Amino acid sequence: MSNPAIQTNLVASPNYGKESKWKKARRKINSIIVGKIENTPLKFRWYRSYWHYKLSGSKPPADLAAIKQTHYLSEKPNYGAGIGHQLANWNAGLYFAGYFNLKFAHYPFSTQKWENFLGFGEGETLATELEENSQYKIVKLPRFDSTNAEEIALVNNIVSSYKQKNILFYLESDQGYMRQFDTYQILSRKFFKAAARKNETTKFSKDSFNIAIHIRRRMKIETLPVWQERGLENTYFSNVLRQVLSLQKTGKKADIYLFSQGTEEEFPEFREFANMHYCMEMGPVESVLHMTEADLLISSKSSFSYKPALMSKGIKICPATFWHQYPNTPDFIQAGNDGNFDHQQLLNAGLNK
Repeated sequence: MSNPAIQTNLVASPNYGKESKWKKARRKINSIIVGKIENTPLKFRWYRSYWHYKLSGSKPPADLAAIKQTHYLSEKPNYGAGIGHQLANWNAGLYFAGYFNLKFAHYPFSTQKWENFLGFGEGETLATELEENSQYKIVKLPRFDSTNAEEIALVNNIVSSYKQKNILFYLESDQGYMRQFDTYQILSRKFFKAAARKNETTKFSKDSFNIAIHIRRRMKIETLPVWQERGLENTYFSNVLRQVLSLQKTGKKADIYLFSQGTEEEFPEFREFANMHYCMEMGPVESVLHMTEADLLISSKSSFSYKPALMSKGIKICPATFWHQYPNTPDFIQAGNDGNFDHQQLLNAGLNK
């Protein structure tokens, strides 16, 4: 039997990324249930796939290698969340497909604008097409702790218990994956090869050294403890910027672009700097584009700038205490909560080249 999987270069469905009220309600109910059973014996036992593993035989079929070539894995981006969150979902699917030795199936992002802009679905097998293919069986995997080797091994055993052809595995909604950076080279390559890159422009001048800063603001629903874990004061970013400018000797004018929410008046810490550009009215797609294209990006404890940092070819200065980790490469420089960082590392990263 030929592989019925379908590949595409660009998705253009009229129902693209849409979620019916029924699907939205099911997603919310499922999220509540999964949260309730997370620390109970039902964590794995709730899922049919777990019982399939427990009841299946251990003898592998003779054509196991050929069968595995028809097995895919994906994770659906949470359409109720922002794009940074959706990117984390999608990235978990990409990583664990490789980890479990499965083929990756792309699930579209929430809007066609984001889908086309990111370009991550170009040339990939589409999970949505596999869903509609009657030859494919859909299997949901239990949510597991991505830092727990025993739980990962159990899920791997569950995957391996399926010995028939044409399986589409889905990770549970919002499956966590702490080491988001493991796939950063793939993300960067996909982003810069995307068709959308051909027609995009930024406000950056080629004659300037372009610095992008993303500042995550406190959300109204956030408690103080949550903010203290995820937030950084404006002084953190102004301190990082001040040090960068003191070291930058390229001979180029430094243009600084600040991406956040609010008004210019809410960022008095930046009045001392020349050539400031406040980009509060810029849309999210355009903001991500500028962050990825900047010569230097100062990111925050937010997926909205963490993912552009992973895709960027420029220098990145990132908060060391963010729960997601960073590649161990010269262009990723980690700063303490006071904004201080290793100046020599920044120079070694090619600041003045």
